[in-house]
Amino acid sequence: MFLINGTWQDTLTAYDRGIQFGDGCFTTAWVNEGDIRLFDAHINRLTEACGRLSIPLPDSDMLREEMRTVANDHQQAVLKVIITRGAGGRGYSSEGCKTPNRLIYTSPYPEHYRQWREQGITLTKSSVQLGRNPLLAGLKHLNRLEQVLIRRHLDTTTAQEALVQDSDGWLIECCAANLFWRKGQRIFTPRLDNAGVNGLMRQHILALLAESPWQVEEVYEPVSTLETADEVFICNALMPLVPVNLAMKTHYVSRDAYCYLAPLCE
Repeated sequence: MFLINGTWQDTLTAYDRGIQFGDGCFTTAWVNEGDIRLFDAHINRLTEACGRLSIPLPDSDMLREEMRTVANDHQQAVLKVIITRGAGGRGYSSEGCKTPNRLIYTSPYPEHYRQWREQGITLTKSSVQLGRNPLLAGLKHLNRLEQVLIRRHLDTTTAQEALVQDSDGWLIECCAANLFWRKGQRIFTPRLDNAGVNGLMRQHILALLAESPWQVEEVYEPVSTLETADEVFICNALMPLVPVNLAMKTHYVSRDAYCYLAPLCE
């Protein structure tokens, strides 16, 4: 059951622009022992996304209270918040759309993330490339068809996640996670000013690394840069941090940065 605009129900008008055009944004939070992790960051993400998409933001206090209501009584869960522009307009025009719709619900926590954290994972190279679009880069908007196609390809392999490039061949992210790699005392992560999602755990890790012994850089690099990395790890708000054992044909043994960061990301 969804909490839609403050009412428990499971229906939404077919005229909603989130359905018609993917016109909206979302965030996905980890409910751990009843606590919504990175709560303020999730609110800030929705605020930024609505601002960039020119969608009127729902009252933040009301949104917080509704998120807490849905998260109540869950020890471990995934909390998803979707905001659409609402219904109205004709064709692509948003004229007449005055009331956004907000949908909040929970789903079971992916238990395989625990195994991934303990055992590490394998990455494969995706055949699907992300389009470069600085207007939408970084946002977690509702247009996720690229990720759907990436996931379809990934499901045909034995890997757990995919390395994803943009249409210029630069390494950007994974299907549902951000990417970091270490070479000596330097830690790298792809620049996301033209494609990709600027994940909340990515932002958290960048802040942690700014106070760490390592130097951190956001870069444009090809997938081949991982062949000379000492370690690789991926992250999102649910994982929250997972080490990589193998990326294509390169094996990684070191987990120095991962072991430093992992306790700070729980």
